[in-house]
Amino acid sequence: MKTLLQGLRYGARRLRLSEQPQVFAKVVANWLIESPQLVLGPTDRPRGKWRRLRNKWRGRRIAIILWSLISCVLLYGFVIEPMRLVVRKTTITLPAWPEEFSDLRVTAFSDLHVGPPHITLARLRGIVEEANATEADLILMPGDFVETALGWRMAEPEAIAAELKRLRARAGVFAALGNHDWWYDSSRVRQAFEKEGIRVLDNQAVKIEHQGKTFWLAGFADAWAGRPNIEETLKQITDDAPVIAFTHNPEIFPRIPARVALTIAGHTHGGQIWLPFIGRPVISDWPYPIGHMIEGGRHLFVTPGIGTSICPVRFGVPPEISLLTIK
Repeated sequence: MKTLLQGLRYGARRLRLSEQPQVFAKVVANWLIESPQLVLGPTDRPRGKWRRLRNKWRGRRIAIILWSLISCVLLYGFVIEPMRLVVRKTTITLPAWPEEFSDLRVTAFSDLHVGPPHITLARLRGIVEEANATEADLILMPGDFVETALGWRMAEPEAIAAELKRLRARAGVFAALGNHDWWYDSSRVRQAFEKEGIRVLDNQAVKIEHQGKTFWLAGFADAWAGRPNIEETLKQITDDAPVIAFTHNPEIFPRIPARVALTIAGHTHGGQIWLPFIGRPVISDWPYPIGHMIEGGRHLFVTPGIGTSICPVRFGVPPEISLLTIK
């Protein structure tokens, strides 16, 4: 605008506006037509330049925002969430569960996969302390103690058992072997645990005495690497006392009869990844992914585990100690 006013004043002086108005008007019109860079506004800078700069910075801002979001998601999934530990309480009501065993507290956690980067022996000590703090009547560990994500060096079974021996529960602490325990060396893992006083059930049933009453605990071998024998295991039960069963892989659940009041399993890790509006992409086709499920009147609980396998990531599925109250 300043340039326009200066031009008008200059033209007026040259043409003596009061004497030659027609000529002056023609000069002004030609001057406007021949000035393509003119902008009638607060600035005489070309509009195209500012538009290009604005679009350039807008694109950079979008790229920075997207990269920041991706970085935060990766940091949370690979570093923060795998180092969390939640104690999730679940009440399970079983229609045929005896009144004398009402409010039985069962703590279950699985898939420790002890070793770097997340489950060190030092962290395992903290997990044991958290499990003991639940003051459970029974502690069950349905397998996969060894082997780590990406094949990193794992902790030895003897070192793992030395930490887990500090677990305390009024009715006992029991374990079952997972597929990784079998693939590694099932005999060595079993011996390491039983040397520290942790009973490993492999197609075995034991009678549990609690508050002057008894119930049965059955442990089935892993569906992938072991040889689960449900029928022979249940034959070891000699009375009509209630039965709780546990195993590593929930795939055998359809074969477990209604005689078993509740089956507890692990193995799935809850998919390790849960995304809003998408779900669990890793195990989207698994029938028993996580939590309490009822099928044909039979009850199953799948605990999502604590460690990781294949890829050291958890997102939306934090490491969990499951505290079950059975009514």
